[in-house]
Amino acid sequence: MTLSAPIPCLQIQSDGALLLRLHVQPRAAANGLAGLQGDMLKLRLTTPPVDGKANKAVIAFFAKLFHLPKSALAIKSGQQSRSKTVLIVGADQRQVCAVLAAHLGGQRN
Repeated sequence: MTLSAPIPCLQIQSDGALLLRLHVQPRAAANGLAGLQGDMLKLRLTTPPVDGKANKAVIAFFAKLFHLPKSALAIKSGQQSRSKTVLIVGADQRQVCAVLAAHLGGQRN
């Protein structure tokens, strides 16, 4: 069972884990969040999608952004796709929502 979060790209699981839906743009000019694309968060990465490097960069980016260990994040689906779902465990959902809201600004639906 998942619950709605105040941000459309984020789902709260019944066990407290979070699911973050992403659209990843590899080989971008710079790393960073680029707002919402539908109900997905767009993430730009300089890393190419070769040998899992972009997937590792996704985990590293969000671990740093949310101040979590890399072991608290895992790509649940989309290993070979630009559309990914990241599982976040052991995070304070209010903190994650606040960080995402700060980066999204007025772009929330």
